[in-house]
Amino acid sequence: MKVLLLAAGRGTRISRYLSGNPKCTVDIGNEKLIQYTIKMFNKKGITDIAMVLGYRDNIIKEVLKKYNLKYYYNPFFDVTNSIASIWFAKDFLFGDDIIIMNADVFLEEKLFDYILSKKDSPVMFADSSRKEEADYKFKYENGILLKYGKELEGDDISGEYVGIGRFNKEFMKSFITKLNEMINTQNHSVWWENVVYELTKMQEIKVDDVNNMFWAEVDYIEDYERILNFLKNN
Repeated sequence: MKVLLLAAGRGTRISRYLSGNPKCTVDIGNEKLIQYTIKMFNKKGITDIAMVLGYRDNIIKEVLKKYNLKYYYNPFFDVTNSIASIWFAKDFLFGDDIIIMNADVFLEEKLFDYILSKKDSPVMFADSSRKEEADYKFKYENGILLKYGKELEGDDISGEYVGIGRFNKEFMKSFITKLNEMINTQNHSVWWENVVYELTKMQEIKVDDVNNMFWAEVDYIEDYERILNFLKNN
């Protein structure tokens, strides 16, 4: 099992609260969020970890200087989205099952255990306990992704996308083919997840509900405060 963490973006929605630092380097107690995430994967026996960097990559590398990681760099982070970041790391996508995760996501330990225990592929993770406050929304039935987007409303919202997916090496062949196709047609302003969404036209994409387990993505200051409150009370 491999892990690819995406950390190239600027994080404009919360940057004024972070002194311009990358979102994954926020303090959570006595460590940084990204340190916590990598330590947790290592604890679970996963050491083949890579990151895609861009904005202020030197800060992230300094924070992680004690860890053995592979690094990739998106030099166009300011004018592209995460699909370009993952394209720069495409060599890492071959050869093994993989977890792809946005590096500004916090997961409690039992959620790490849950994700690592799942054998389904391709599977995206969502939280049905967060609908009204959801940022990026999924509609799914019987564990199959049907609709996705920020604009979904009402009964079209089954839960909030968590920012992580798990894929076996067979699926990654299709993923890489579609990734190259999208990049080659200059479709570089969308998220890496859009590659998966495009593949829903050809196969079922599963959704696993992580309801009642804690996670938060550091997009807004309220998200960061939720993480701090969780750590304070657990």
